Amino acid sequence: MRVAAVIVAAGRGERAGQSVEGPKQYRKIGGEAVLAHTLRAFLGCPFINDVVVVIHKEDESLFAQAAGDYAARVTCVTGGPTRQESTRLGLLALKDQAPDHVLIHDGVRPFISADLLERVIFNLTPHIGVLPVLAVSDTLKAAGHDAMVSATVPRAGLYAAQTPQAFPYGPIMAAHDAAFAIGRSDFTDDSAIAEWQGLPVRIVEGSADNTKLTWAKDIDMADDRLSQRHAAFPDVRTGNGYDVHSFEPGNGVTLAGVFIEHDRKLNGHSDADVALHALTDALLATRGAGDIGTHFPPSDPQWKGAASHIFVEHAVKIVRAAGGRIANADITLICEEPKVGPHREAMTAALSKMLGITPDRVSVKATTNEKMGFIGRKEGIAAIATASVIYPGGLPE
Repeated sequence: MRVAAVIVAAGRGERAGQSVEGPKQYRKIGGEAVLAHTLRAFLGCPFINDVVVVIHKEDESLFAQAAGDYAARVTCVTGGPTRQESTRLGLLALKDQAPDHVLIHDGVRPFISADLLERVIFNLTPHIGVLPVLAVSDTLKAAGHDAMVSATVPRAGLYAAQTPQAFPYGPIMAAHDAAFAIGRSDFTDDSAIAEWQGLPVRIVEGSADNTKLTWAKDIDMADDRLSQRHAAFPDVRTGNGYDVHSFEPGNGVTLAGVFIEHDRKLNGHSDADVALHALTDALLATRGAGDIGTHFPPSDPQWKGAASHIFVEHAVKIVRAAGGRIANADITLICEEPKVGPHREAMTAALSKMLGITPDRVSVKATTNEKMGFIGRKEGIAAIATASVIYPGGLPE
């Protein structure tokens, strides 16, 4: 079966208060926007084929910044004045895909687990919706307008609803259209619309971790939770890069951002800095973000003769946007000439500035090829780079 998801993230989040970061779905927890955590969970689920994200009309730039590389993997649509209308518009965006089932999820529930997603999906049938719930454990009281308790409400059979709520796509789309047609916008969730239209809904066990971030204190607690988790279980990634360029007539080479006078230069579309090209690939590798050619294709004339620090700084920006901290960078230059030693300190300083790390976290080494191969014949220079980056982590599975 084909399964899609609609992630509703068009709200203004007034109850969470004002923030320079924007509405609560764009606030940072664990170094990333709340919505980024939510997207990662859904895009990482192998049973979900399509993801639609519904955002506010004024939040395009906020979404692009928060989603990063995830933006290219989802369909983004503009929402309406209410959550109900935003959901309907998200469902409409799936008409061409015509999925068998759809999951509808609050964008501000970032702790949705793979287990819960699979539990919801595996309980789907062609004619029944699925609602994750938690049994009510607190004693419930009823009170009047005078704030006086009027009754104790039996809690047997009572549950607190969560998302994602999942349904056969056709029936839930029809239910939303029916509510829209008569101007009803008072449903508090999608299972209520399903009930109104007679679509059966089965409950499954939810998760206490799958909390909805509503108030400012919820966001602070989520950030503390992730910070503690990341501190205990950091996500350390190592990327490698390799580059090589041949010599051609010229007056010098640029290596690790430092120009060195020489009787030849390196042939390349940009400034042919093999060290920085290899380092760019190493940094991108820690995010699974392709290679230097993906971001700066040599066929694009705007990069002709470009200084390669631009490429490194772009990769650093990608790393930082994901909450990554560069732990160290190690570069080995392989060449017979020119001599690297006299320029190592300047190279280290240049790299330190580009990467935003202290010089003791930068290593520049050089070796010859013992006169073997094209490098040994002084036909070119090669470089190998390794970068280690610490990303926001998580508890082990």
